[in-house]
Amino acid sequence: MSEKPKYGKLIEGADNLSLGVSMVVAILMGIGLGWLMRDWFGYEWLFWLGVFWGVGGAILNIYKAYKKNVQSFDELKEDVRYKKYQKQTKNDETNRP
Repeated sequence: MSEKPKYGKLIEGADNLSLGVSMVVAILMGIGLGWLMRDWFGYEWLFWLGVFWGVGGAILNIYKAYKKNVQSFDELKEDVRYKKYQKQTKNDETNRP
């Protein structure tokens, strides 16, 4: 029997709340990296490359969160408690009493 960690719900909640924070951090890291590269190498376009990397990282974080939620919803799809909320087919409608 595997035991859940003592603070498992707290960590899970923080993981779900951290999407917005991770987006901001990714963009700020990209801006910082672009700024450093611009100062080191002297090319203005390196700043915009860093911004692009930051926005790309934020989009990747959104995609990963989306895939995680889709997976959790797929697990609930076969749960008996949620069967009444699924779409009904024509066969289901004709078999009603």
